[in-house]
Amino acid sequence: MVRFILAWLFCVGFSGASVGQRLIWEHGMTLLKFFNKHHIDPKIYYNLSYQDKELGTEIRAGVPYYALKNDKGQLLQVLVPVGESVQLRLYKEPSGQYALDFIPIIYSTTKKTLSVHIKHSAYHDIFKATGDAKLAQEFIGIYQKILNLKRTVTKGDQLSLIYTRKYRLNQPFGYPNIKAAMLQAHRRDHYVFSYKGKYYDERGREVVAFLLETPVHYTRISSPFSLGRMHPILKQIRPHYGIDFAAKRGSLIHAATDGYIVSIGRRGGYGNEIEIKHGSDLRMVYAHMSAFAKGLHVHSYVKRGQVIGKVGSTGLSTGPHLHFGAYLNDRPVDPLGRIRTAKSQLLGHDKQLFSQAIKPYLKTLEDLTSFEYAQKENAKNTD
Repeated sequence: MVRFILAWLFCVGFSGASVGQRLIWEHGMTLLKFFNKHHIDPKIYYNLSYQDKELGTEIRAGVPYYALKNDKGQLLQVLVPVGESVQLRLYKEPSGQYALDFIPIIYSTTKKTLSVHIKHSAYHDIFKATGDAKLAQEFIGIYQKILNLKRTVTKGDQLSLIYTRKYRLNQPFGYPNIKAAMLQAHRRDHYVFSYKGKYYDERGREVVAFLLETPVHYTRISSPFSLGRMHPILKQIRPHYGIDFAAKRGSLIHAATDGYIVSIGRRGGYGNEIEIKHGSDLRMVYAHMSAFAKGLHVHSYVKRGQVIGKVGSTGLSTGPHLHFGAYLNDRPVDPLGRIRTAKSQLLGHDKQLFSQAIKPYLKTLEDLTSFEYAQKENAKNTD
């Protein structure tokens, strides 16, 4: 637990010797359990809309959150991230009653570069140079889908990358966003560029793709994916971290791709839910199910297209549907754009736009990788 003074919170009307705490959301903790733990009237939870209750289910164990308490230990305000763009705010009003809403997360973004000569491994050397395990994980997550890192990358090879990092209250927040990267292997430079939410090589060929199939035969998409936007009239921000496929009750649900079950059972507003991990960085969520396929349990391996359950309306649901969510390194991504059977390649005008967009990144990577630059320091990390 880290204690600090949150001067910026005083503007909401709190005064006195208020002290902030940086805490970790406990495993198994739900929003309702949190209310009970802090003796907060559960009516606040029960009076939430269906969408807000479901959004509260998205709070992940292990996420850092901030609590402001007075000198008597009474909770004045809590800020809990729900993804990287929105946070739940629970606060005590002047009347003494608690209120809850969802507000944007305030953060700053810093652009950084890194160039490293590999001594041990790409992961080890990135972490040693930056102290950022998530950056190392993100880099490995990209390149392990392109190369056999253990066989092709050797001591003395070089890697360079350009990325952005979010900071919240002077602490790294969320995952870094790798804009461009280069990794030497077998005396060849392997480039990767982020473009419109996907990764491509310098020729516009998609190099990292999760090929999924539609998990259910549906009648319509009742609610699309959204990272959240501010409603122009209501002034409220509400993301939806998944797609809701409206379907007949009892319709079969299929695994979108191969993977291992990491969670199966009842989970708050999502009702009966299965979470399947695909590789090291992709996690799929199937929620509001009426039943699970027989024989499934945590650690079960399922194949693409295998029946895992049936459509239902368990949990917080207004009708039978499948809530289908995709999380890449715990960041919600739109699964609809990843339901396809082959990697894409940019052509024509799209490729021209891509080539123009990556020119500055390519030049920076070449500078980072140049002999003169590399000779200055074995590992160079800049803001």
